[in-house]
Amino acid sequence: MNFSPRIAGLALLALLVNGSATTSQAEDAKVIRVGVIGLDTSHAPAFAKLLNDKNASGYVPGCKVVAAYPQGSADIESSTSRVPKYTKQFQDMGIEIVDSIPELVKKVDAVLLESNDGRPHLEQIRPALKAGIPVFIDKPIAGSLSDAITIFAEAEAAGVPIFSSSSLRYIKGGQEVRNGSIGEVTGADTYSPASLEKTHPDLFWYGIHGVEALFTVMGPGCEEVVRMSTDDYDVVVGKWSDGRIGTFRGLRAGKRGYGGTAFGTKGSQVIGPYAGYAPLLEEIVTFFKTGEPPVSKEETLQIYAFMEAADESKRQGGKPVLIKDVMKKAGGK
Repeated sequence: MNFSPRIAGLALLALLVNGSATTSQAEDAKVIRVGVIGLDTSHAPAFAKLLNDKNASGYVPGCKVVAAYPQGSADIESSTSRVPKYTKQFQDMGIEIVDSIPELVKKVDAVLLESNDGRPHLEQIRPALKAGIPVFIDKPIAGSLSDAITIFAEAEAAGVPIFSSSSLRYIKGGQEVRNGSIGEVTGADTYSPASLEKTHPDLFWYGIHGVEALFTVMGPGCEEVVRMSTDDYDVVVGKWSDGRIGTFRGLRAGKRGYGGTAFGTKGSQVIGPYAGYAPLLEEIVTFFKTGEPPVSKEETLQIYAFMEAADESKRQGGKPVLIKDVMKKAGGK
């Protein structure tokens, strides 16, 4: 795999052996050059600031954003309207703006795929896969379960590590629960805003945050989904193969936030409050350095199958839908 930080590390080692590397050179050689695809989400400038600005609150060392390709989606107003503003913010940070993704991947060691619209992600990731560089794909990983399956299949065929996650995977308490703070998890209830976008399956656009938090503490293994939905709210109930039950509540009215409660053999624990982007970025930097995804393909695909099954349950008037059926329909296993 063409993973240039490793090559840079060998070059640095040679300099150190010869005694000719300065402290500044040593630091520069360790920094992974990152390219950003998509400047239509607030995540893009927020991530760039936390990676590039040593004085930023929550600064995460180890990577530097050096180039970006701005792209919006003409049929999503909130996408196209943000591009000029965020492009200017990147320019103000001294980050190069390039004209194409193939040009971008020539300049970097790793990619943050940040386009707010999941539909073009499959096409956008392909130049990075061809270049052999690791990619973090921001939520939603794709605009359909079928495309999500294809993205993982093409990454595996190319031998390129990828991973996707909402920052809610690293909400306070979530990782503690996953690592055993309340013993074995027996169930969980999570919630998040769940605004809708007509171009995407309902929960892909924003409900993904609370669903990711649910799977963070419950883990994979959901086999059946039921959804009740109104204009302002969703409640999605998942039954896991071992009999556990997990629920997600999507909010489109009233005071909205992120959180939940996990239940275990040793007690219960609140999931929250939200801790911002830094914990996710720390995982991304480690991933870019090691090539080891912190979230498995299987778990990520099950999250999106859960959300697709929720849509199917809604279409069927609230009937239970099997995860295996939506996976099969989308071309997965």
